[in-house]
Amino acid sequence: MQAFMDSVIRTLGLEEIDRQIAGWMDRYGRWLLRISIAIVFIWFGGLKVIGISPAEELVKNTVYFMPAELFYPVLAWWEVLIGVTLLIRPLNRVAILLLFLQMPGTMLPLFILPEVCFTAFPFGLTIEGQYIIKNLVLISAGLVVGGSVREQSSTAKRL
Repeated sequence: MQAFMDSVIRTLGLEEIDRQIAGWMDRYGRWLLRISIAIVFIWFGGLKVIGISPAEELVKNTVYFMPAELFYPVLAWWEVLIGVTLLIRPLNRVAILLLFLQMPGTMLPLFILPEVCFTAFPFGLTIEGQYIIKNLVLISAGLVVGGSVREQSSTAKRL
């Protein structure tokens, strides 16, 4: 398939634009991914901090190992902290650590509250279930960002 696509691009005379687009994506993709994750965590955490998160009830019903009234604000600020440390490149290792300590907990409702997460197990997801499953994207994005913490490209130095 790759050879076919390369042939089509060559035939249409799109090699240079293809090279430029791929180069732009390579230069800025991880940076944009890191900033996007930061925005998501600051936003979702901020909603929890000010008490308007649609996930509040789900989180509080999932927490069984400590009082929800204590856990919820800690989680809210934890998420904000993940986002802020993602914005500050030298703190990205801290962000990745915080992210990977938090992510397993986000999957707990699938096991503790399956009646809330599934309409038909295992594939029929409720809105809450979809909200949780999307965390797989955040985990994968964290892996990509975490895999670049040792890199110092000229682009990363500027950004």
